[in-house]
Amino acid sequence: MKNIVIIGCGKGIGLATAKILAEQHKIIGISRTENHELNHPNIEFHTMDILSGNLDEISFPEIVDGLVYAPGSINLKPFNRLSVDDFKNDFEINVLGAVKIIQKLLPNLKKSESASVVLFSSVAAKLGMPFHASIAASKNAVEGLTKSLAAEFSAQKIRVNAIAPSLTDTNLASQLLATPEKREASAKRHPLQRVGTAEEIAEMTAFLVSDKSSWITGQIFGIDGGMGSVKL
Repeated sequence: MKNIVIIGCGKGIGLATAKILAEQHKIIGISRTENHELNHPNIEFHTMDILSGNLDEISFPEIVDGLVYAPGSINLKPFNRLSVDDFKNDFEINVLGAVKIIQKLLPNLKKSESASVVLFSSVAAKLGMPFHASIAASKNAVEGLTKSLAAEFSAQKIRVNAIAPSLTDTNLASQLLATPEKREASAKRHPLQRVGTAEEIAEMTAFLVSDKSSWITGQIFGIDGGMGSVKL
């Protein structure tokens, strides 16, 4: 049984990942919001904002085998309506929060024989999409961080990968999918003609944490219904 830390496990992809991995592993979950679905004997939950909270208050296992950083943001505005604070906030949520927890747990990850870190980018980091300037900037930083840390940590056998989803049916995307018309329009933008589910992204996350992906590092996986690579 591995020890896996999941940040942002209260909703969406983080919650779906925690539910899958808790069937076989010990989960230390951290999120601003608790969810009754986290009531599982293998899940130790802590209510905390990763940016403002004190991680020293949590007693992490001496050995951490997996780290999943799942918080995200969707802040879609025309560029001239994005403030500098919008850019800062997206960068803090998507990048600096990940940096904070990785730095905290690096000694624990080094003690594992097969540690894996999974971060989250976005299809918007690869494609030029209108109104995505702030999120695309921060998610491109996530991809750069992923590849840099994969190189730096390879000597310690710590793997670092990222998943880049397109629009996924989660609370974070609820406004974009609020009506049948919006949902249909969003689905038609994808070659596979639908939006993704949190469970689909979680399955890939679980794979990257597992030993089945032990020869994979420094990769960005587009789980996006074909949007990032297929044009119809």
